[in-house]
Amino acid sequence: MKKKVLFMLINMNVGGTEKAWLNMVTQMPREQYEITLLLLEEYGGFLESIPKDIKVTYISDYQQIKQIVHHPLHVTAWHSLKKGKIIQSLVLAGFSIIGKLTKDSTLLYQYLLRNEPLAEKEYDIAIAYAGPMDLISFFIARKIEAKRKFQWIHFDVTKIGFNRFFAAKVYREFERIYVVSHEGKARLDQLMPTLRYKTEVFPNVVSQEVVREMAIQGTGFGDPYDGMRILTVGRLSKEKGQDLAIRVLAQLKMVGFKVRWYCIGDGKERHEYEKLIEAHQLEDDFILLGTKINPYPFMKQCDIYVQPSRHEGSCITLTEARYLSKPIISTKFTGACEQIKQEETGLLTDFDEEQIYQAIICLITDEGLQRKLIRNLQLECVECSIKRNIEV
Repeated sequence: MKKKVLFMLINMNVGGTEKAWLNMVTQMPREQYEITLLLLEEYGGFLESIPKDIKVTYISDYQQIKQIVHHPLHVTAWHSLKKGKIIQSLVLAGFSIIGKLTKDSTLLYQYLLRNEPLAEKEYDIAIAYAGPMDLISFFIARKIEAKRKFQWIHFDVTKIGFNRFFAAKVYREFERIYVVSHEGKARLDQLMPTLRYKTEVFPNVVSQEVVREMAIQGTGFGDPYDGMRILTVGRLSKEKGQDLAIRVLAQLKMVGFKVRWYCIGDGKERHEYEKLIEAHQLEDDFILLGTKINPYPFMKQCDIYVQPSRHEGSCITLTEARYLSKPIISTKFTGACEQIKQEETGLLTDFDEEQIYQAIICLITDEGLQRKLIRNLQLECVECSIKRNIEV
């Protein structure tokens, strides 16, 4: 009999967590698993990429509670009062006070989800995959019946405002807590030592064959530029560090390097980055390409791949660039050192404008280093392929 597995995510936005989930479920044998995906909202460029045999359901009340979840409670309470919603304002103000005193949001989620019924059927496995997202963790823990429950952690818990008081109460209800990198696990264990016995490393699933196959589909760069192309892939947000990349490119152009920087992805910081690009007069050289369902032709064609993130859990785009044997520069976010060997398969820097600037100059001017990195990445991919075939 097939095992019934439920995954829960926020939406299917084009991002690393969603891509990791797609990679995972694609490799799950359907003769063994019946998969259901529960989303908070019907949104995202990856919706069409969900395998057709997977049942997709949604949380009916999420749009009503979204503003409460994503904004400070005292602010939402004040807005409710101005709209004449006196009772709602008082309730939210009360939860705001409780939250500040106890650092515990479980009562708030219990109230917000009071009209959401328990799942109609029991699952063999239920997974809070978009973690740590407290609402999803709470929903899987308290609203889903399952024989086994797992929590996934995709981010560095020391960088994202992780609520350890909430985790101490709710994460006890999960059999396992999977973290996508060893460094990420170490940081979670240090922050939550009482949960150490539950944590385990489960790296993101990325198919080398799929990445390479998709890299030869589509057209990639459409402009006739004949200089050095730098590429960064990731949503346009502060944690991904594109603001630093803009300033680095301004330095490169100032000293005369013929280079153009492309960014694939979209997000809430797009307008701010457009203003920053204009302020540095880089409209022709720092190109925001927007979201691309298939970024791999661009990765294959770029000269240097740069990941300037402030923080990550384990970066899928870094893995993909490795699979395409690109010279890589990455900041030392969580998990980066597990993917890149310094000056062997890439260059690692601090999150520092001058260090990234110097690393790019080093790659541009040292063709021998470029060839060394490419050769080592190619050998690494061959070794991974051989190992995987032996294991199979």
